[in-house]
Amino acid sequence: MIIFNSQSEIFKYPLGAIKENEKITLNIHIKRDFTCLPKVILYKRNNYDKYFYKSYDLKWIDTIKNYDIYSVSFSVSDYGNYYYSFLINDDENNENIFPKMYELLVYKEDYETPEWIKGGIIYHIFVDRFNKIGVNNFKHRDDIVFRNWGELPFYKPNEEGEILNNDFFGGNLEGIIEKLPFIHSLGVNAIYLSPIFEAYSNHKYDVGDYFKIDPSFGDEETLKRLCNEAAKLNIGIILDLVLNHSGDDSIYFNKHNTYNSIGAYQSKNSLYYNWFTFKHYNDDYDCWWGIKTLPTLNKQNKDYIDFVMNEKGVLKHWLRSGVKGYRLDVADELPNEFLNKLRSSVKSENNNALIIGEVWEDASNKFSYDYLKEYFLGQQLDSVTNYPLKEAIISFILTKNCNVLYETMNLLIEKYPQKVLNCLMNILGTHDTVRILTVLGSESTPHTKDDMAKLQLSEKEKNYGINMLKIASLLQFTLPGVPCLYYGDEAGVEGWIDPFNRQCYPWEEENIELLEHYKMLGDLRKNSIFKEGKYKCLVHDEGIFVFERYDDNEKIV
Repeated sequence: MIIFNSQSEIFKYPLGAIKENEKITLNIHIKRDFTCLPKVILYKRNNYDKYFYKSYDLKWIDTIKNYDIYSVSFSVSDYGNYYYSFLINDDENNENIFPKMYELLVYKEDYETPEWIKGGIIYHIFVDRFNKIGVNNFKHRDDIVFRNWGELPFYKPNEEGEILNNDFFGGNLEGIIEKLPFIHSLGVNAIYLSPIFEAYSNHKYDVGDYFKIDPSFGDEETLKRLCNEAAKLNIGIILDLVLNHSGDDSIYFNKHNTYNSIGAYQSKNSLYYNWFTFKHYNDDYDCWWGIKTLPTLNKQNKDYIDFVMNEKGVLKHWLRSGVKGYRLDVADELPNEFLNKLRSSVKSENNNALIIGEVWEDASNKFSYDYLKEYFLGQQLDSVTNYPLKEAIISFILTKNCNVLYETMNLLIEKYPQKVLNCLMNILGTHDTVRILTVLGSESTPHTKDDMAKLQLSEKEKNYGINMLKIASLLQFTLPGVPCLYYGDEAGVEGWIDPFNRQCYPWEEENIELLEHYKMLGDLRKNSIFKEGKYKCLVHDEGIFVFERYDDNEKIV
C-alpha cells in the first residue's frame, strides 16, 4: 500500500543529514485505490523525549505502475535531531496509518570540516613501540623496567593484582622523525600519536602534566621539530587528548607525592581539589571505570574548563606548537557543553584543526550519561572513530556474507552529514582491539592471557589472514572516510588484546607482501574521487559486494 525508502535518492533527496534551511524532498508511493490526504509529521528530539515540530502536506505529482506519487519539499530552520513519519488519513475508512519513524539530523549552516584530511590516510602510532633513536631520559623515574626491542610486553599482574604498565621499549619522537620518509611512502597525510604528555604508564592515558611532553619521548622542542619535518611532507600531527581523567600520579591529584605541588588527594585546600569528586575524602573518589589510578576530572568545573580552553590553555598551547588536531579519548564522557566550548577554542586558534572523537557506536544519535550527544550538529566534532564500519568489514570477511556491511553503509549514508562521512576515521584495528591480521587469520581464540602470549598464527593461518586483510583493507581505503592504519598492520604484526596488540614495530622483518599491498593502496588513494566522491552500492549478494565512488566527472567501481 505504501512504499518509502529513506536510503534511496528516489524517495529522499539529499541523502544523509541536512543543514539548516537546506531544502529536502521526500517522495512516497501510495496504492492508487487508497483515497488519502498524506502528510509528513516532523518531530524534534530532546534527550529522552520527542515533540511535534511541524507538519507538511504532500502533493500528488505522478502515477507509476498503479501507485500515486506524492511529494513534498521543505527546510528546517533549527538545527537538532529530528524524526519524521507519514500520516495518511483515509476519507472512507477514517484510518490513521503511522509507518515507522525515520531519523533526520539537521546541522548548523556554518558547520564545516577540515579539507586537508579528506582523501588522505592516517597513521596511528603507539609511541613507545614504534621506533627508538638515541637514549631516552628516564631520570625522573626509578621504577622503569627496560625491555629489549621486540620482546613480549609484560602482561601479568604483580603480587597485589595490579598491571603497572611500567615496561618500556624506548620508542620516542626522534624515532618517528627518522621514519617520516617511510610513513610518507605509504601515502599518509596525518600521524595520530598515542598520548605523549608526561605520565607514569607506558600508554600515557594517565596524564601527569598536560603541559609537558614525557621525557622518555622527548620534549616540546622535539615535538615542534616533528611537526615541522612532517609538514614538509604534507603530514599533519594529531595528538591523543585525554580530558575525562588524569592520572592519580599527576600534578593535579598527586596521590604518590611525585610532584612538587599540593594535589587534590593531599589537601582540600589544593587549587585542584574541585577538579575531582570525592565521595569520602580522600580514599573514595570518582574514577574512570573504577580504575583508581585514573581519577575522573570534573568537566563542569570552571577552573578546569579554563585550564583546557582559555588563551593559555592546553588546546591552544599545543596547536601553537604545530599540531594539526586532536583525537578526544572517551568522547562519550565529555558533556555537550564541554565539547561545544572545546570546538570553539580549537577553531578560534586554527579553523582547519581536526577534532576526532572516540565513539564506538552510531554517533548520529548516541545517548550517553542521560544526554543525547550532539557530535554532528556543528558545534562539537569533525569526525569519529568508525567502529561500526570496522565491525561490518570484519563480519563480511569472517562470514562471507555482506548483509551487515551493506546495512551499515546505508545507515552511515542516511544519518551522517556528508562532510563528516568524508573525514570519518575508518579503522580495522587500534591499541584497544585485537590486531586485524590475528582476527582474520586465526582459526581459534585463546581464553587466557597466558595462552595469548604463546599463540601465534601458523603459516597456513598467516597466509589466509594476509589474503583476507587485502580484501578488508581495500574496503577500508575505498569506502567513504579516511583510512587509519595502525602501525605494524602493514608489516604483518600479530597480537591479541592489550598488551599483545601493542608490540614493537618489526623493522627489517616486515612482511614485504603486505607492505607492498599497503603502498599500492596509498597510490590508489591519490585519486581525487576518494576525497568527496559519493557512494552507491551496486550489488550485495552474500559474498559479493560491489560499490562505486563517483562524482560528476568520474566513477570508480
